[in-house]
Amino acid sequence: MKNYNSIIELPSRLAIFPLTGAVLFPQTQLPLNIFEPRYIQMIDEVLSTPDRIMGMIQPNLSKTDLKSNELKKVGCAGRISSFSETGDGRYLVTLTGLIRFEIAQELDTTTPYRQIMTNYENYQEDLKPSNTENIDRKNLLFLIKKYLEQKNLLIDWEIIEQSPTEQLINYSGVLVPFEAEEKQLLLETKTLFERCKTLESLFQSYQFQNTQDTNSTKLH
Repeated sequence: MKNYNSIIELPSRLAIFPLTGAVLFPQTQLPLNIFEPRYIQMIDEVLSTPDRIMGMIQPNLSKTDLKSNELKKVGCAGRISSFSETGDGRYLVTLTGLIRFEIAQELDTTTPYRQIMTNYENYQEDLKPSNTENIDRKNLLFLIKKYLEQKNLLIDWEIIEQSPTEQLINYSGVLVPFEAEEKQLLLETKTLFERCKTLESLFQSYQFQNTQDTNSTKLH
């Protein structure tokens, strides 16, 4: 896959796929099952472009307005790195994260899917290798393991232990079943170090909640 060294090389106009609870981080992969006709058309048209880049973003749904068309301010651009067509007309797509973006403007278009103009300025560091020297990997692994045990999630621990630190952090944001707002919080953290600290806080809060629930059950 092509390496992008500058935001100048990236498309400023993106087709977007708004999906609650689905976030993409730089250097991670997100599998997508595309079946709605408007998004099948979107994939067709993105595949016809030289870079095959589209944007993932979460809708900004409030508890009082679940049909709102508003979007979160930050999403992530990704390249369709693989795809296959199914017999029933769906696309199975793998999206590889490149760089986060802010919405500069949503465009009025004739396409059934939404398109935006992006602003990559605040996330240029996403295109560079991350510094993980100041991250406490041992503590992070401890918290991940504790969380998996509490949730009874079966994961190949050897693979996790061998994963680079950046992937441990970013794939936690993609794969761990956090709430949509928690995933967005992780996505919007500026640096990998800050994301790790936020991730650790989330794991610790779930651990605390689990302890409270266990104690409450014992009392009853």
